Amino acid sequence: MARTPKPLAHSAALILGVLLLFAFEQPKAASLEDTLLKKGILTEEEWREIKAEKRKVPVEEKKNEREGEEEFPVVVDYERPGFSIYTRDGNWKTTIKFRFQFRASYPMEGDPVTPSDFRAPEETTFNVRRARLKISGYGYRPWIKYKIEYDWPTNRLLDYRVTLARFDWLQLRLGQWKLEYNRERIESSGAYQFVDRSIVSRVFTIDRQTGVELRGHLFPGTFADSRYYVGAFTGMGRGRIDNDDDQLMYMARLQWNFLGRDVGFSQGDVEYHEEPAGSIAFAAVTNESQCTRFSSSGCGNLEGFPAPDDAEPGQFRINQAMGELAFKYRGLSLEGEYHRKEIKDHVNDTKTDLAGAYAQAGYFFHYLLPVIPKPLEVAARYAFVDPNTSVPDDRRKEYTAALSWYFAGHNNKLTLDASHLTLAQPGSDLADNRVRLQWDITF
Repeated sequence: MARTPKPLAHSAALILGVLLLFAFEQPKAASLEDTLLKKGILTEEEWREIKAEKRKVPVEEKKNEREGEEEFPVVVDYERPGFSIYTRDGNWKTTIKFRFQFRASYPMEGDPVTPSDFRAPEETTFNVRRARLKISGYGYRPWIKYKIEYDWPTNRLLDYRVTLARFDWLQLRLGQWKLEYNRERIESSGAYQFVDRSIVSRVFTIDRQTGVELRGHLFPGTFADSRYYVGAFTGMGRGRIDNDDDQLMYMARLQWNFLGRDVGFSQGDVEYHEEPAGSIAFAAVTNESQCTRFSSSGCGNLEGFPAPDDAEPGQFRINQAMGELAFKYRGLSLEGEYHRKEIKDHVNDTKTDLAGAYAQAGYFFHYLLPVIPKPLEVAARYAFVDPNTSVPDDRRKEYTAALSWYFAGHNNKLTLDASHLTLAQPGSDLADNRVRLQWDITF
């Protein structure tokens, strides 16, 4: 039986009014090189070189300094967002960012998966969903890059990685990070046009792993513009540097930017693409371990499978693949994925096939009707998950609509979404409605 959200409507209106009064700020105009990077005209390496040149003290200014006086070689700056410390020679930089995500939900916060989830008592929740410290930059040379990300509420070290990016076409990354498997998971939770990911993510994400990867950008700006990612990992998820057997996880992703322009890993056409940008990507992964699913918590299990601690080392062989499409043009954004996953249980000699997909679209209607405020985006999403393709009447579905107000792009935004969630059951379907309001801000 579907439930209609009641209490959240009043609190949503109140929170919305307060945030509109106190959180609004005019976005800083993007520099020319930032705009050219977003449109795919500049490569990341060219963009970094321009930024480094801007930080150097012009020779003419040095000539005008008093004799014997030298400028301090280190600069502290605020780059909106992020506090940065860098050297004037352009070889060292550290940027520190703080991100907070405040969320109110009714009658539940997460996605109901089992019949008991749908029948659970109603509750109104308010929490700090994410509070993160992000430290990134480079050392010795601009192409020796690093990133560290920590989440306070869960006390988790999420990312620690080093990337050798001397060439655009060949780069090496080592450490722990969120793998570049599927777009929805690659995209930061702070770069969504909805409050959170679709129901597809929980089942099919590879999430964070520890390992090594080769990556690169080939033929930029041409019809063959492509990106590739190939890596080997321990396959035990976040927080695990060991392995439960002698088998590694292998992943590969190929992305074709068929219009010669990159589609960045963020949702919504916040940047407003004057020229259309689109990509088609395919990825595959294989792994043997005690895990049947992954999340930011690390190695986990899907419903119907034993928890990792109860499984034998290397009990499950997982083979999965996905196809993906993304497109942005003049305020319109489209993206979607289709997933297949096979789980082989070596102990019980069984095989389970899973399928899932989502499709979503967003648009800034100001570009069609100027009377509509420019920062307002409307978005809609459909998703389904089939946890066992050989079993009928067990499919979950999601229908979600969202309104987002961008105070300063994805760095400061307010999102309200409403979902209708269903679970097919023999003889009858279970259904529920959910409303969530979220403020996401990065300093």
